[in-house]
Amino acid sequence: MTVYLGADHRGFKLKESVKKFLKLEGYTVVDLGAEALDPEDDYVDYAQKVAESIKADDRGIIFCGSGHGMDIVANRYPHIRSIIGFNFDVVVQGREHEDANVLCLPTDWLDEEEVKDMGKTFLDTGTSHDSNHLRRREKLSALKV
Repeated sequence: MTVYLGADHRGFKLKESVKKFLKLEGYTVVDLGAEALDPEDDYVDYAQKVAESIKADDRGIIFCGSGHGMDIVANRYPHIRSIIGFNFDVVVQGREHEDANVLCLPTDWLDEEEVKDMGKTFLDTGTSHDSNHLRRREKLSALKV
C-alpha cells in the first residue's frame, strides 16, 4: 500500500508532521504537495493530485482547514470514497463500513497528536465483512450518476 499525502496552506504544517511520523512507522509515503507554505494555494489542486494517484489498495490522506473542499474534490472521482475524519470513531467506521480510501483531516480543529493517531488508525483498520456493509459497498460501486 502506498499512502499519498496532499495539503493546502491550512493543512501544510500537520501534513509535514504526519509524513515524518508515517515514514518512521514504515509506510511508503508519497507527498504530492504542497511543497512549501503558500497562503495563495488552492485545496482543489492537492486533492485532485491525491485522488488521481490512488490505485487498488492505495490510500490517501489530505489536509485542509475544514476538510469540506478537499472531501468534495476527492469524491468527484468514481474510485474514491473519501471521509472527513473529525474524530477517532468516525475514522474507524469509515474504514470498516464504507472501505474509505481517502481520509480528509480538518486541521483547523485537530492537533498534531490527533492527526497522527487518526492517520495511523485509518491505515491500520480493515473493512468489515458484515453482509450489510458488503451489500452497501457493492451498491456504491455500482452507482452510476
